[in-house]
Amino acid sequence: MTDTSSDTPPRFRLLPGAPDSPVLLHVPHSSRAVPPDVRDGILLDDGELDRELDHITDSHTAEIAAVATAAAGTTPWRFVNGLSRLVVDPERFPDEREEMLSVGMGAVYTRTTHRAELRPAGFDPAPLLDRYFAPYARAMTEAVAERLAVAGRVVIVDVHSYPTGPLPYELHGDGPRPPVCLGTDAFHTPPALLDAAREAFGGFGGVGTDSPFAGTYVPLAHYGRDPRVSALMVEIRRDLYMSEPGGPAGPGAEALGMALAALVDAVAPTGGRVRSA
Repeated sequence: MTDTSSDTPPRFRLLPGAPDSPVLLHVPHSSRAVPPDVRDGILLDDGELDRELDHITDSHTAEIAAVATAAAGTTPWRFVNGLSRLVVDPERFPDEREEMLSVGMGAVYTRTTHRAELRPAGFDPAPLLDRYFAPYARAMTEAVAERLAVAGRVVIVDVHSYPTGPLPYELHGDGPRPPVCLGTDAFHTPPALLDAAREAFGGFGGVGTDSPFAGTYVPLAHYGRDPRVSALMVEIRRDLYMSEPGGPAGPGAEALGMALAALVDAVAPTGGRVRSA
């Protein structure tokens, strides 16, 4: 499944894995691409936009997921966003449930990472939600439903990164910033999945939980309803693998990809259960 809809690059791609794999690597924030018509609605000049993309993009996370895919014993499926989160952020609630609305960073951002104006006052997010957010959410929901139908369960591993130092937009930036942060959900993150991730990423100097970022992504159609859908967010501190902000990847990216592959293999089909670490 690839949605281009006349945009270049594709809005999103579903990259097939092994037919029986329940694992879906979700990479929502790795792209810097902003379509020209969306760019026209952003107040920043080109230099300012480049700097904002340096800060807000989870750079090289698609490459880390690709390393994991190539190394895993059972190839996972991948759902990769082809557009920047400055277009829409597919992981935000699209309504008043989203706490990041308080800093202008709901599903459609109106403020930057440093709380400057990104879009003009009174900006109507509805056209962007209709054009970009809704098709993405629908496609991700369909991808999860298809894995449920074939594999009987789904394990969504949400692949992110975060800066070494807190940025002004962060609502919970005063907490610990471990090398790897695992975001969890009380309903969708079983203990064995969390243990497997702690084991897989244990060699990078520390693994924390839900700080500075908490929670994980599950399509709303399944959220809080379907226990067959497990999910975990993997937040990698950027100094482990790249020059900040927005610089090239270093050798840590390969090592992190291999660790992610170990997690994929730990939750690959084993009689329909997550293998304990």
